Amino acid sequence: MINQSTIDTLRSMHMTAMANELIHQLDDPESYRSLGFEDRFGLLVDAEWNRRQTNKLSKYIKAAHFSNPGATIEGIEYIEDRKLDKSEMLRYSTCKYITEGHHIILKRSIW
Repeated sequence: MINQSTIDTLRSMHMTAMANELIHQLDDPESYRSLGFEDRFGLLVDAEWNRRQTNKLSKYIKAAHFSNPGATIEGIEYIEDRKLDKSEMLRYSTCKYITEGHHIILKRSIW
């Protein structure tokens, strides 16, 4: 019963991912038996942190009002009249140009 109290407290504190991860650990104790307290606690914290980061990113994407918020680099159509170089686009997707101090300038809309 103390576990349910802890889960309820985590949920009331809006730590739902942490609560769900704790439930997962309690439902499958054999998988976590070899882990120490710090490792198991780290898994709980990681689950909550990942949920919050995902929610934050989703909020930013929604606020940006992108015409296609689900667009991905893999979804680019490389038709000939667009004159896009696939290897160059994949290189841009690594964002290495930022750490190298370079910029990307868009000359015109692709739509």
